[in-house]
Amino acid sequence: MNIHEYQAKQLFQKYQITVPEGKQAITAEDAGQFAKELGGDSWVVKAQIHAGGRGKVGGVKLAKNLAEVINFSGELLGKRLVTIQTDSSGLPINSLLVEKTYPIKRELYLSLVLDRGTERLIFIASAAGGMDIETVAHDTPEKIISVQVHPAAGLQGYQCRKVAYTLGLKGQQHKALQKIMQGMYDLFLAKDASQIEINPLIETDSGELIALDAKINFDDNAVAIHPDILAMKDPSQEDDKENEAQQFGLNYITLDGNIGCMVNGAGLAMATMDLVKLKGGLPANFLDVGGGTTVEKVCEAFKLILADGNVKAVLVNIFGGIVKCDVIAQGILEAIKQIHVAVPVVVRLEGTNVEEGRALLSNTGLNLYAADDLSHAAEQVVALAAQ
Repeated sequence: MNIHEYQAKQLFQKYQITVPEGKQAITAEDAGQFAKELGGDSWVVKAQIHAGGRGKVGGVKLAKNLAEVINFSGELLGKRLVTIQTDSSGLPINSLLVEKTYPIKRELYLSLVLDRGTERLIFIASAAGGMDIETVAHDTPEKIISVQVHPAAGLQGYQCRKVAYTLGLKGQQHKALQKIMQGMYDLFLAKDASQIEINPLIETDSGELIALDAKINFDDNAVAIHPDILAMKDPSQEDDKENEAQQFGLNYITLDGNIGCMVNGAGLAMATMDLVKLKGGLPANFLDVGGGTTVEKVCEAFKLILADGNVKAVLVNIFGGIVKCDVIAQGILEAIKQIHVAVPVVVRLEGTNVEEGRALLSNTGLNLYAADDLSHAAEQVVALAAQ
């Protein structure tokens, strides 16, 4: 789960990480009033969306007077912002973050992520922070340092000093960086985050370290035990169909193809999509209906798939284990009848009572095809989609 920058900075403050003075605004008038209350002679107006790369496409604007704060805010609010991290339709700007500006001496990069391979939290840092950190990582990886934290030992002082030396920090800045890193580490563990990123972490002319930007992602499997984090969720920043799918316990992701896929099990779903692609087709979605497949789930899954006007055929690939294949087949038939599925549907069943399930799917009079194996099913659905 993602949250907005202003929400991430609220969490930063609770964990003693210094951030700019700022306020969230939902109207241009509020933005102007908040800038006046913050004081100073210049402010930054930042679009709040769940995507990076805002600064390169006009989503972050420097205002040199209160009139510009109001004008820039009016230009951004209600618009959709397209960045390198969004699709072509972009994301809606429903709120802004108005902040005081600070004299920047250097821009640094600092993040904390989970490395599943080593089962460790890893700090990643670079003295070459800013909007082009991805280019730095690709072209000059030697400018990036990583430090693993052992879960039993926790974050150690020498590790913070190592990062500080790499970033070229001196004197009291070492203690300031250690405070920031410890705050990130404590926040990560306390709230079950999956990534915390500060880009840039700025060094001001006076030597102060400030988290000028903030990005936090949380583990979807853990947010249920963190109601304060769940309350920060902004459905407007997510795909409508994906939000609807979550309400029925379905895992759904929209893709760009024309073959709808309905599978039980994430691994099987990935394998199914790969095979469709191998046979020359393009999946329209990733959809895992889970192990306990029911008529209601199948109905809702079909509704989600068919809400995509690009879908020309559907491939249902179900392995009957806990739920028997004949029960699954009955559910599929009932779902197709209920919602009047017009596109051809290819069904591949395997597992307990598979013969009974296939028999139910044969000679139904519906636009339904029962496949003997997955390879044949993939070939068949690709051919039907092409027709």
